[in-house]
Amino acid sequence: MATTRDYYEVLGVSRDADEAEIKKAFRRLARTHHPDVNDSAEAEEEFKDIAAAYEVLSDQQRRATYDRYGHEGLRSSGGEPDFSGFGDFSSIFQAFFEQSGMGGGSFFSTGSAGTGRASMQGGDLAIEATIELSDALTGKELTLDFDVIETCEHCSGRRAEPGSEVTTCDQCDGAGQIRVVQRTMLGQIARATVCDKCEGLGDIVKTPCKECRGKGRVRVERDISVKIPPGVESGQQIRVGGRGHAGPNDGPPGDLYVAIEVAEDERFHREGTELYTVVDLPAHAAMLGKTVEVETLDGPEELKFESGVAHGDELKLKGHGLPGLRNNTRGDLHAVVNIQVPHNLSDEQRDLLEQFEATLTEDNFAEPKGEGILSRLRRALR
Repeated sequence: MATTRDYYEVLGVSRDADEAEIKKAFRRLARTHHPDVNDSAEAEEEFKDIAAAYEVLSDQQRRATYDRYGHEGLRSSGGEPDFSGFGDFSSIFQAFFEQSGMGGGSFFSTGSAGTGRASMQGGDLAIEATIELSDALTGKELTLDFDVIETCEHCSGRRAEPGSEVTTCDQCDGAGQIRVVQRTMLGQIARATVCDKCEGLGDIVKTPCKECRGKGRVRVERDISVKIPPGVESGQQIRVGGRGHAGPNDGPPGDLYVAIEVAEDERFHREGTELYTVVDLPAHAAMLGKTVEVETLDGPEELKFESGVAHGDELKLKGHGLPGLRNNTRGDLHAVVNIQVPHNLSDEQRDLLEQFEATLTEDNFAEPKGEGILSRLRRALR
């Protein structure tokens, strides 16, 4: 059953979109609904709509008919695509990409147009790996489990039970396509369509493989060891070539992408190779100066704060940040001061503070030499 949805809405493009925009939109949507990645029934139906929309909008003559008369115009002219008779989902890809001339490239058909047994590259696969911030310092080797579609070992991808007969389709002579001539209001139109007898595969399997149910591929669980390099950040990916889904008809496999997530560490805030940490200093310690122990990824380090340090001031621990992904040069750790003001004072403490306050003079509040009004304003706004 052909879709009644608006083809422009299906692809998510405007009605004046050019050929490049339409092709780009199709490729993006097709990757999401690729049968190697998404084997749900909903995804299959969605891909049929996507394929139909692209087949029409990428053809100038059919697009003009659709723009003027809509779906009814396509039906009356014999130009409306219909993928409802397809069985094996791979035949949709073979028929569609051959008709639209989109051979070659990642995940598209790698065989020659017009051959029913054209191979196709398998889909890429993405998995996630979460590491600790400390792992981003040293790097780490992880073993990751994932599900992947591989060529069926039982039938070696032939789709038939071992020893059973596989014959060339006598309707299309193994081409996977047949030529259909239709009379329309625009005259006779000849076009290639998928052979409905072999479903575009070019051969007939009499006894389907019991392991893959005639698909030629099965979903299996695998694991892989991946080295996470020092300096990696959240959102970055590691590509492992050839470990994605197997392609139909002995097509090459796709790639595996490991998406990295670096877990939050409550002790530090990260900005590239730089790390930031907060050091709590009681008000009296800020006035008197104090040496405190600061947590770093390398272990505790002592850091001396001079008398008069202000809220928001920072001291650097050189080389205690993270390494760059492309070199071993480490960033710095910035220790930012948080002045803690005491509260819930006892009467005795209040009296002592009032006595102290009485001894203060303007000299006690003089700004450090060389500090101008802008520097004071920045520090006050921290």
